[in-house]
Amino acid sequence: MPSEKTAREFQHIACDWQPRPGSAKTRPHAKAWGYRLQNMIRNVAIIAHVDHGKTTLVDAMLHQTGVFRANEAVRERVLDSNDLERERGITILAKHASIRWKGYKINLIDTPGHADFGGEVERTLRMADGALLLVDAAEGALPQTRFVLSKCIELDLPVVTVVNKIDRSDARPDEALHEVFDLFCDLGATDEQADFAHIYAIGKDGIAKRELEDESSDLTPLFETLIERLPAPEGDPAAPLQLLVHNTIHDEYVGRIAIGRIRNGTIKPQETLAIIGKDGVVERKVGALWGFESLERIRIDGASAGDIVAISGIEDVHIGDTITPPSHPNPLERISVEQPTIKIRFMVNTSPFAGLVGDYVTSRQVRERLLKEAQRNIAMRVEEGDEADSFMVYGRGELMLAILAETMRREGYEFALGMPEVVVREIDGKKFEPVETVVVDVPQHHVGTVTQLLGDRRGVMGKMSPLGTNRSRIEYRVPSRGLIGFRSLFMTETRGEGLLNTMFEGWDPYAGPLLRRKNGAIVSDRKGVTTPYALFNLQPRGKLFVGTATKVYEGMIVGEHNRPSDLDVNCTREKKLTNIRAAGKDENVVLTPHKELTIENALDWIDQDELVEVTPDSVRVRKAILQCNLRPKREAPKKS
Repeated sequence: MPSEKTAREFQHIACDWQPRPGSAKTRPHAKAWGYRLQNMIRNVAIIAHVDHGKTTLVDAMLHQTGVFRANEAVRERVLDSNDLERERGITILAKHASIRWKGYKINLIDTPGHADFGGEVERTLRMADGALLLVDAAEGALPQTRFVLSKCIELDLPVVTVVNKIDRSDARPDEALHEVFDLFCDLGATDEQADFAHIYAIGKDGIAKRELEDESSDLTPLFETLIERLPAPEGDPAAPLQLLVHNTIHDEYVGRIAIGRIRNGTIKPQETLAIIGKDGVVERKVGALWGFESLERIRIDGASAGDIVAISGIEDVHIGDTITPPSHPNPLERISVEQPTIKIRFMVNTSPFAGLVGDYVTSRQVRERLLKEAQRNIAMRVEEGDEADSFMVYGRGELMLAILAETMRREGYEFALGMPEVVVREIDGKKFEPVETVVVDVPQHHVGTVTQLLGDRRGVMGKMSPLGTNRSRIEYRVPSRGLIGFRSLFMTETRGEGLLNTMFEGWDPYAGPLLRRKNGAIVSDRKGVTTPYALFNLQPRGKLFVGTATKVYEGMIVGEHNRPSDLDVNCTREKKLTNIRAAGKDENVVLTPHKELTIENALDWIDQDELVEVTPDSVRVRKAILQCNLRPKREAPKKS
């Protein structure tokens, strides 16, 4: 088997030589060396449901292939470099890394597991020649497992299945493997695809086994299976260049960087190439060329078919564009993803506190930031709103758009958000709305509560099965409208013991009206600062969203009312003092801790006549019409 040094020599020869333009002859030995180099590459996408251990397994692979020194201090989930990813413990953006194992270069693509970021999975799977499917040994195949596997089957990618976390006390690895096989059959996989290799693993300990009874202390069985069962990249290094752009990022020093995979041919820095986009063909000169080595981008002198590279110097390149020689403009099929299902209105902040802390507050700045995000995230779409200074942003789910809003908030943007709405289609004169598959794992004593909650949201039960350990798994088909704000209610009703997973299923005829939020809001009727005395007397009226010494303004919502109607209150009132000494003792003021608002739970809570105000240092909810005397009274809860 060739060594790393020999593989690098292959790359040097394959990348430094190019056929003479217009020549039908090639140098056979160079072409053979180029193909030999391709056989030493594996491009592998790591896919799974959220929290099934993808990024943790990648950590172990990096450690065992010598990426880190033995005494180097390395944090967990090293690929989750984004602050939000580390705080939430989930992968939001797809990441690239590469490892070297016995002369082979394995390019790893770590993908998000949450359904709202499915666009990242669809975009990056086109870079891979095979996939590593992780399944939790206890939880088995869940909705996002079905989604990512269906995309692999559509692209005809071979799959290696890893049953992870076999050390869990409630692990059932054989049953989980059977569930994956049944999933292959349900999705219409071919016999070759259904004959997948499987590995049992403990990702956090870096252990992999071919069979449960085998002894193992490292991931060697996994590496061997990847090399044996997943193919080398296809493509002709001697053919004209074809490079499909899968991602774009911005660098402060070199500008826009395009990341893509070379399908055919070779590429060098400083070449003049054609960019084939949706709007036509333009010629641009390539700046620097990078390859991926371990966790870093490194400058390289060339790359050939099968490699994943990054290119600078092309400012007007977009995801889905094809880069070719000007003399051979042969485009590849553009990347396409499923359409958005949720929309939220972004608008300029118009509250009395607008512009006090934000660095970017104008409609032009908000618009530019949203359009920039839409270029990077092809699962998102931005349109001009019906009202001035507002923009309608379409995405896969509430979490995806809430993450965007949180990212903008941390960058210094200030804006307001409207209530999440579903995207409704008109087909043959009939209204269709998105529906989702909902899978809940709950203790058996909560089954009745959950079935009632989902039934009220026009959910239809598909199946219910026991999981052992006094838990049940229930599968529902529910309109996406019914799931807006459902997650927090579900966690409350199940006392935090339930697991909720959703996946977009398709489009069904409009299911009719659904119930809106039952309770009204407690609204401040004046500008000022909240006092303990006022809040203490408001506590019996509902749940508060603000604490003491909080600045408020007229129309700002300070809590949730116990009743269906809205309640305008003075939350800045102070206790009147007199010169008369009272014989009795003053009532002790004891405040219950208030509910801290985040962008996610604020979006879940607001109604049609309310907005979420987002600034770099706070998240508030407010009425769209601030003045009490102009605001229409809230009607009794009705279906929307």
